Amino acid sequence: MVEKHITLTQFNIEEQRRHAHATGDLSGLLNDIGIACKVISNAVGKGSLAGVLGGRPGKTNVQGEEQKELDVISNEVMLGANEWAGHLAGMASEENEQICPIPGKYPRGKYLLLFDPLDGSSNIDVNISVGTIFSILKCARPGKAAKPDDFLQPGTEQVCAGFALYGPSTMLILTTGNGVHGFTLDRDIGEFILTHANMSIPEDTREFAINASNERFWEPPVKRYVEECLAGKAGPRAKDFNMRWIASLVAETFRILMRGGVFMYPRDNKDAAKPGRLRLLYEANPISFIIEQAGGGATTGRQRLMEVEPTELHQRVPFIFGSKHEVDLIESYHADYASGRDTEGFASPLFATRSLFRTQ
Repeated sequence: MVEKHITLTQFNIEEQRRHAHATGDLSGLLNDIGIACKVISNAVGKGSLAGVLGGRPGKTNVQGEEQKELDVISNEVMLGANEWAGHLAGMASEENEQICPIPGKYPRGKYLLLFDPLDGSSNIDVNISVGTIFSILKCARPGKAAKPDDFLQPGTEQVCAGFALYGPSTMLILTTGNGVHGFTLDRDIGEFILTHANMSIPEDTREFAINASNERFWEPPVKRYVEECLAGKAGPRAKDFNMRWIASLVAETFRILMRGGVFMYPRDNKDAAKPGRLRLLYEANPISFIIEQAGGGATTGRQRLMEVEPTELHQRVPFIFGSKHEVDLIESYHADYASGRDTEGFASPLFATRSLFRTQ
């Protein structure tokens, strides 16, 4: 008997039927996003063959980062694929300083779309997995042109979140608040097929991911956690850990969804103007929604990530997520530090004399 393959379109329609008052707008929007991800995947896959690798000399985005050719292409694809169907009241992109209005010739809908068109683009030229991250909110004024304040909603208000991963295979991971599901692009038929239903993150792990080059800027709770992981079986955790760092948020997230782990881009003192590095609306909120729906945890270290109240479109936040027990532990270390409890843990002689790359 041939196993039935469920396409993204079929999955969305079946989910829509579970809700008596659904209009089909969300299903249509997700299909449009899926088409955009196919186009971006094709461009990423061609790489140098299409002449789309490399940066744009002298060109930076609103974040002050060098723009890659594929950043611009991916941004244009996402905007073009989602502006015309009447599902959206407005869009916001990590690549654009202001919100992206729906052109006047198209109808306006009830949803807002926020996205990072090509996460991890610094890895493009070395052929490491990159992706697209998106978040969907409801607009307070359906049918009207969206205003910037309409997008400033906490992550708890998300209707849907997802990301595409352009790796050895192209995948689309999404949640509408009813679990996390993964779809793999079948290039022979041009459809996303459900291959990973009800993804679940193990509560315990022996893997952590952090940019070790920032060690000297970390706060004491993070130093304490990393030190304990490095101590291995002889330390307080009584088990050995492996460290991972891909520098691609979508790739880190997918690894954690598949086998557990914890990712940390915590608050540090490297740049006082940036309390965190990752963007709340375009990266941290959608990834947090996915992680929580898969049974994991997501925090700033000081509070649940999805309860952070946004104050600006390009707001940055500290971001820690992954296996629930590890995230809870890291959050408890931040609480101990803030309250002055367990001061011995933050004045450890081990970390005073040994870093990630130096031994006693």
